[in-house]
Amino acid sequence: MRKLTRQILSLVAVFLVFALFNACMYFLLTGRLANNFSDASQSKMIDVAKYLPHVPESDLARIDPSMKLTDNLPVLDGAAALVPVYAAIVDNVYPEGSVTYEGGSFSDDNYYGENFAEDSKMQYKNTVRGYQAIVDGTTDILFCAAPSEAQKAYAAEKNVELVYVPVGLEGFVFFVNENNPVSDLTVEQIRDIYGGKYTNWAEVGGADRVINPVTRLEGSGSQSAMDAFMQGREIARKSPFAITGASIGFSFRYYMDGMVGNESVKMLSLNGVYPSAENIQNGTYPIIARFYAIYRADNDNENIPVLIDWILSEEGQTVIEKSGYVRIQ
Repeated sequence: MRKLTRQILSLVAVFLVFALFNACMYFLLTGRLANNFSDASQSKMIDVAKYLPHVPESDLARIDPSMKLTDNLPVLDGAAALVPVYAAIVDNVYPEGSVTYEGGSFSDDNYYGENFAEDSKMQYKNTVRGYQAIVDGTTDILFCAAPSEAQKAYAAEKNVELVYVPVGLEGFVFFVNENNPVSDLTVEQIRDIYGGKYTNWAEVGGADRVINPVTRLEGSGSQSAMDAFMQGREIARKSPFAITGASIGFSFRYYMDGMVGNESVKMLSLNGVYPSAENIQNGTYPIIARFYAIYRADNDNENIPVLIDWILSEEGQTVIEKSGYVRIQ
């Protein structure tokens, strides 16, 4: 009987220990994460299948162009955020059959353009791989934001001169969870958050929660834009407790608003100005990024300047605008 009592007491003690542990975990971690405004940190890959040229149901800007290319077609590649732009250029100007796929058809297994065949005039390697491809000569025109220092160094190391032609404008935006009460910050507050001066949302008019400043892959277009935005100031190492707080992230306006369409996040106004296409066009939004058509200076394909001239024409700029971006003029 005494042995049975000891066993029962031992089981009760174990139960109480686990109950106490779970209660502590809930109050210290789970309870805070349940309403931490943190899904702003979730990044999504675009569905390239929505932007395939010469497919009637694709979500592409279509006009009746005055120019059509038939041979010596430049290979186009670019960032995820700019797939709708260069896919629309192919759709409008290139002949059917110029975009080809491994195995003859496009499949869902296309994380970084694996479906596109080697002879396809449209590729999709995204920014990091795309900059390498343009330097290595496997792509003719790359549609991207400005390069990182490492990407510039790679071109210099290969003794390759790249030409950057601005073809459109986009807003560089910051976003938080829709439940975060903060809707507007100043540019300096953003820099102070990423620089480590502010670590709690209460310091910038929000709830009493740790700030979780999310960064992106080194060399990606958005991270390079962020590095430029910081103006030489280092991004601070964030607290290990940041995961229990509320996130802030950054990207480009149309990628966030028109392509991935995450309804659980909201873009912030900066200095009181919301990142609308109108405010980017009129210059009132404070962080406006150019995006470029980039090619090697020694590339002798005669259709590269022809195509870029068309992109800068009224027709090309209409395609850029109808694709959701802001014309460069």
